[in-house]
Amino acid sequence: MFDFAWSEIAVIAVVALVVIGPKDLPKVLRTVGTWVGKARAIAREFQSSLDQMIREAELEEVRKQVEDAAKVDMSEAIERTIDPAGDVKRSLAEPASELEPPPPPAPAALEAATSESEPTASPPTEETGETVQPAPAKTGTPA
Repeated sequence: MFDFAWSEIAVIAVVALVVIGPKDLPKVLRTVGTWVGKARAIAREFQSSLDQMIREAELEEVRKQVEDAAKVDMSEAIERTIDPAGDVKRSLAEPASELEPPPPPAPAALEAATSESEPTASPPTEETGETVQPAPAKTGTPA
């Protein structure tokens, strides 16, 4: 706080001894000590209330940060961080629509297509020179 050297304290003590006198000096020192004690108590209380206000302010800030963090949609934040322009999402969405298999043909149309097509002879093979006839199409269910 204040910086007093021993020489300054000695000068103050000599002046107090001369001005106050040796008879009243103990009473004056006791009164000064009481005032200094009260001043220190007030300073300590003031410091503790400032510390408490700082802690409450910091706790309020931390509470607000926690609430803000709880409001954040993590999947959206990660998506924005990894793919801010949306290029990856678009590139993954396009092939999925292209890779969808065509719908299966209706059973009636499948039977009509197989019964209408007549078997044709295949061209002669180079090894034997014979033509291979396809097997006749089976219709109906086996018994």
